Amino acid sequence: MNPLQATYTLNDGVKIPTVGFGTWQIPDGDVAYDAVSFALEAGYRHIDTAYVYGNEKSVGRAIRDFGLPRGEVFVTSKLPAEVKTAGDVRRYADETLSNLGLDHLDLYLIHAPWPWAEAGQRHWDSENTAVWQEMIRAQQDGLSRSIGVSNFDAHDLQNLLDTTSVVPAVDQIKYYIGFTEPIIRQAAKAAGILIEAYSPLATGGILNQPDLIAMAKRYNASVPQLAIRFCLQNGVLPLPKATSQAHVVANTKLDFTISDADMATLNAAPDADPTRHNKTQG
Repeated sequence: MNPLQATYTLNDGVKIPTVGFGTWQIPDGDVAYDAVSFALEAGYRHIDTAYVYGNEKSVGRAIRDFGLPRGEVFVTSKLPAEVKTAGDVRRYADETLSNLGLDHLDLYLIHAPWPWAEAGQRHWDSENTAVWQEMIRAQQDGLSRSIGVSNFDAHDLQNLLDTTSVVPAVDQIKYYIGFTEPIIRQAAKAAGILIEAYSPLATGGILNQPDLIAMAKRYNASVPQLAIRFCLQNGVLPLPKATSQAHVVANTKLDFTISDADMATLNAAPDADPTRHNKTQG
């Protein structure tokens, strides 16, 4: 089956397409509108955005104008990382829905466990617990079918598991060949949380690696196609992004299987840029 048509079943029973179209760093206006339109035309049925991306209005307009029934497009957005007070959750959720022009989301995520300006400086356990409780209420009230988190490490996930009754459906993290966050993945797997991969192409950082180029050629594939397929074969949901129609379409050509030996090589690959970390706004 085409991965764009396949689904994972989240821990709350909701089905989510196994490949999503990411819109991080795609500017609002015609660029975002056209990119999402290209994605929907190419067969994507899972679109990922966020309040802080600043492109929700164009993303939503493209989805509405394309004209698919609402139930056929899975839409994700994110609560700003700076929101660490429960009383602000509903206001931002309502604004996101207004921006998108939709009556509900399919997945709503806490964008990060800390405000971006204080990324990694300390844990925000009590604040995340309070915000998560309000996310649960938003789900119960129908604002989003599923709820989850982004950029949460194993400690942050365990904090929610220890203090709340609803397990996050997903944890969206930076993930690509050479940067696979095994500790977070193990914690998520133990709790039944799906890992989503933003920046599965390392924001272009892996595209010129000779070993990956050579391996991709053996499958008559491009490095982006290899990288997206790598995520899928590890049970991770990739969120590739592109703005040109040619690249959007090329990223859907995933009808090949990486061999076990090559997967082992890719899973052992070192990070092409060891200075990278997971505290970015994907």
